[in-house]
Amino acid sequence: MRALPSSILKVLLATLPALAAARGYTPQGACGDFARLSVASPPGTCVALLADEAEGLRAPRRILEVAPGRYWIADMGSWEPRRGRLLEMTLPADGPAPRRARIAVLASGLDRPSGLALGPGGKVYVGEAGQVWRTVVPAPGGALQRETVLDQLPADGTHPLKEIAFGPGNRLYVNVGSSSDACREGSQPPALPCPDGQGERPRAAVYEAQLGGPQMTVQRFAPFATGLRNSMALAVLPGGAEGRVLQGENSIDYRDPQSPPEELNLLQRGRHYGWPYCVGMRRNAQGYEGRYDCAKTEAPLALWPAHAAPLQMIPGPASTPFAGQLLVAWRGPQASGHRVVGFRLGKDGLPAGKPIDWLAGWHAQAGARPMGRPTGIAVDRAGRLLVVEDYNRTVLMLLPQAPAAAPTPSPKK
Repeated sequence: MRALPSSILKVLLATLPALAAARGYTPQGACGDFARLSVASPPGTCVALLADEAEGLRAPRRILEVAPGRYWIADMGSWEPRRGRLLEMTLPADGPAPRRARIAVLASGLDRPSGLALGPGGKVYVGEAGQVWRTVVPAPGGALQRETVLDQLPADGTHPLKEIAFGPGNRLYVNVGSSSDACREGSQPPALPCPDGQGERPRAAVYEAQLGGPQMTVQRFAPFATGLRNSMALAVLPGGAEGRVLQGENSIDYRDPQSPPEELNLLQRGRHYGWPYCVGMRRNAQGYEGRYDCAKTEAPLALWPAHAAPLQMIPGPASTPFAGQLLVAWRGPQASGHRVVGFRLGKDGLPAGKPIDWLAGWHAQAGARPMGRPTGIAVDRAGRLLVVEDYNRTVLMLLPQAPAAAPTPSPKK
């Protein structure tokens, strides 16, 4: 490898402090027992910083409370294979403020882990790029007991990450993303039919694994819905024997900041949802005009802002401020992204209406914060919203803001 000229090397070295600073936050006082960040949240609340790269975070994608006060984090590490880890986070019960979370490594060498879900029997399921495995939650300090659930999943291409979500009847839904952005090579017209959608094991699909038997093994694994570019946001809401499977579509990457819209889809078994031929409300994608009939695909349940990039969805737990809502992490670079929102569930049990901002105002501001990059969300047993950011390497928590102390009246003369 040829050495860089000294002039270029000096420029790169001079920018390193600025690049490092752009990733961090400047605390703005206290939020409970933690440092407060300048991120907009509802009145009476504040956003606390629990951990960042000082605690060893590299690219956290998911967080899940697995036992009271114990949180597991799927840290992808990087886009290079085998750099990921499974971490455990605990919060100190006392000590000087601002407090920081404690992070321990449970497993390393994982291949781009992203999915994390609590499954039947209280076991935790982990989705790596090429497999899904599970483990019991050991006592603090104990070893994991890994059991492979699914393997030999496609781990190449543009969308190798796996999201997982459970439905009624021990059904496990798994994202198998497309191998490309829009099924085209360079300046060539996009393929028709797209190879990703062909065969018994198509990509750009959400699969269903039926678990059963004494050992909860996979009885059947097959495509559930197809034509879905990258289903990094999956959630199952109550409704019927199988529940209602919702998918947040990360749509094709047009250069237009206003197009195409992201989609919220209500998935039905055996249906096709358009990728790569259609976007939005059954409109032809670029390169497929006049070549494909989008009327034979399923229309979205709702359209979301272009490039909002939904990266996780969860139902708001009962008896919390988020009850009756679908919570969504929007990571996209446009003004509509980088925030955590909620959608109220209507009488039909489905999300509708305008988004409720839980964490917003997350654009970059010099001396205060970088642009928000939320990738994963959870609500713990105490009803607190937790958020992880991959690029900014943080764990955040939404907390009640303590009321300001009333001023002491001056003594009368």
